[in-house]
Amino acid sequence: MINHLAKPDIKGKNIGEWEKDVHAIALYPNVFCKLSGMVTEADRIHWKAEDFSSYMELVINAFGIDRILFGSDWPVCFLAASYDQTLEIVINYFTAFSDAEYLKFFGGNARLFYGL
Repeated sequence: MINHLAKPDIKGKNIGEWEKDVHAIALYPNVFCKLSGMVTEADRIHWKAEDFSSYMELVINAFGIDRILFGSDWPVCFLAASYDQTLEIVINYFTAFSDAEYLKFFGGNARLFYGL
């Protein structure tokens, strides 16, 4: 399980090396990735929800909907956002997905990975 999208430099908007690494590790079918820890990697005071879209899109494209899951990064997220703000970022992003994909991301894939 990769936490925090493998810690991209969201604040500096440096995607290049991180993108290559994400695609390389995503080739392993047993590796999953949590979409978590984004607000603490961004500008902790001036972040906007749209700052995270390209990072989430890249991870979803690399891993596919069956190997990604939500992670709140609670309580560390409080350094930059409330829990509700952290959750709202991904809920709003996933409104464009099907109900089945939404349920996989918000629980189904975690049950699969952790054998629950």
